[in-house]
Amino acid sequence: MQHKQTSGKPSLLIGAFLFCLCFVHFSPVTTLAAAPPALTDPDRIRYKPLSFHPPIADRIILTNGLVVYLLENGELPLLKIRVVVRTGSIYDPPGKEGLAELTATVMETGGIAGMTGNSVDETLESMAALLQTSINRDYGTFSLSLLKNDLEKGLDIFSRILMQPVFEQDKLTLAKGLKIEELRRIFDDPQKLAFREFGRLMYEDSQWGKVANRESISRLQRDDLIRTHELFYNPENVMIAVSGDIGRKEAEILLNRYFGIWKLSEKKVPAPPLPHPREGEIFFLPKDIPQSVVLFGWFAPSKKDAQFYPFEILDFIVGSGGFRSRIFQEIRTNRGLAYSTGSFYKAGKEHGLFVAYALTKSESTASVFSLIQSILREIGEKPVLPEELKMAKNAILNSFIFSFTSADQIAFQQLLLKYNDLPDDFLVSYRNKVDNVTADEIRKVAGLYLAQGKAVVLIIGNDAVYRDISTAFTKIKRIEGKYD
Repeated sequence: MQHKQTSGKPSLLIGAFLFCLCFVHFSPVTTLAAAPPALTDPDRIRYKPLSFHPPIADRIILTNGLVVYLLENGELPLLKIRVVVRTGSIYDPPGKEGLAELTATVMETGGIAGMTGNSVDETLESMAALLQTSINRDYGTFSLSLLKNDLEKGLDIFSRILMQPVFEQDKLTLAKGLKIEELRRIFDDPQKLAFREFGRLMYEDSQWGKVANRESISRLQRDDLIRTHELFYNPENVMIAVSGDIGRKEAEILLNRYFGIWKLSEKKVPAPPLPHPREGEIFFLPKDIPQSVVLFGWFAPSKKDAQFYPFEILDFIVGSGGFRSRIFQEIRTNRGLAYSTGSFYKAGKEHGLFVAYALTKSESTASVFSLIQSILREIGEKPVLPEELKMAKNAILNSFIFSFTSADQIAFQQLLLKYNDLPDDFLVSYRNKVDNVTADEIRKVAGLYLAQGKAVVLIIGNDAVYRDISTAFTKIKRIEGKYD
């Protein structure tokens, strides 16, 4: 029974310890601790103006005239090579929409002189190299990321993909089948379907609005791809950006070795005419779904236009600024009428496109339609508030810096300046030009570009939505999506 004789001692010790602890913790303190210094309001902090001077990529001209932008960065033994090609869907012949995209796809997968497509894949995989392609309306991109030790082997394969593709028939057949399946699946995705059809409607009968369909893809043959490659893939239509662990001297030697032999072409393909702004119209695409997609679109300033800067801020305030934008605040936060809503502005070489959008319940479609109309009307009638303008400028200027966080981004940005015929100081002067925009300039640019009667509107929804919209608004044009 030893534990009975000693059990009281631990209790006494613990009690004494707690008594001392309480005494120390709660005993009066004769000297008060100094109060922490008051924190400065962040909005009152003053600092010297930030200067922005991104590194300048070296400009190299190869023996055949091909232009290369090089930015060395030896931090890691890695390189990235990006190629921009003056091609795209706007050059597709009538009835062969999808040709530019399929050509690039099979250049990547369909083998090269001396190697099958499967061998190319296996070789790149063994080097942990990443090859990617993309075709847009008015340009295409090819990129290769790889280790420095594999540079020559990678350049050998990459240059032959661009200059000497084989277009294996089985890879073409596979690519056509995958594209047709992709097109079929678009009709199961209301959001993808809406943006596809909206682009077609926005550009009306222009080459800019042509989209691939099952019939156009089915009729493409290997000879079509070969002719497209001959027309567009030559040094006059190509620019290259190289970044990573390589110096100028080594780059000139290797790039001339693998790309300097690329022969010039005497065939010139003129760019299609620019799209003309069309009259505003409301289109309705019926689809038996419990929600609707609403899109408003206008042509907008190009990057060459002085109105580009106020329009960038306008877009942020109206819809691309996320939670802080007017469309998001009014339609989603205040009223809870949309799953997703906002706007975006894409400024190209010769023209731009502004789109406001919302994904909403069927029964709230008409309300959302009217709200977007009123928000966009108001931006052209009343100057934005000073605090709203300041917030938009700060957000745009801060995010702009993150476009230059890697050597690859910097070299590619400078390549695109030349590709789009923009001035050399475009990037350096961008911040000041955005910062100097006034509220009155935003109001004026809204009035100039966002006239209500010029809006091209597309709504995808069910028959009940069509009845609601037809009751509230006149001249609604029903259309059908074009898959075939």
